[in-house]
Amino acid sequence: MKASRLALPLVLFVFSALALGLVLFVTLGRQPGSGVGGPFTLTNQAGQKVTEKVLEAPGASLVFFGFTHCPDVCPTALYEITQVYQALGPKGDRLRAFFITVDPERDTPDLLRDYISSFDPRIVALTGAPDQTAAALKAYRGYARKVPLDGGGYTMDHTALVYLMDSKGRFIESFNLKRPPEDAAKEIQKYL
Repeated sequence: MKASRLALPLVLFVFSALALGLVLFVTLGRQPGSGVGGPFTLTNQAGQKVTEKVLEAPGASLVFFGFTHCPDVCPTALYEITQVYQALGPKGDRLRAFFITVDPERDTPDLLRDYISSFDPRIVALTGAPDQTAAALKAYRGYARKVPLDGGGYTMDHTALVYLMDSKGRFIESFNLKRPPEDAAKEIQKYL
């Protein structure tokens, strides 16, 4: 009797684990061209138009979605990317990094320029109309949602992955920045 009561939850657990594994494999597959990434038209912190074609250059790119009012995850990721640039030394010039806002209502090019100036100058901040940033987020299979705060205002709940893209703008993998910068730099050099 006890075994039969445990069988259904066990089957549901195994099925859920397999389904989650399939979703992660499809969403974050390690094969270039796995369907992550795609067309976008945005504006950089200097007010210039930027498309996905900027990813198509020798070397590799890191793409990160965030917002300037983010209290911890976003500035930490940008600081870690800055540390990777430092660890790469001159080879860092073959790495491109893009910070795409999920909060275009507040994140204007001027605000992004001021915000991004605290990090490596090679990091490019991108914004656009809400439909443009939403299209970029969708192309990367990302998620963002406005969360109201007590007393007014809001924050953003969003995907916090760092996407590693190859020289053709194709997804390679979710890049792990939670390690010593030298280790992250060593891994990324394979793509530079």
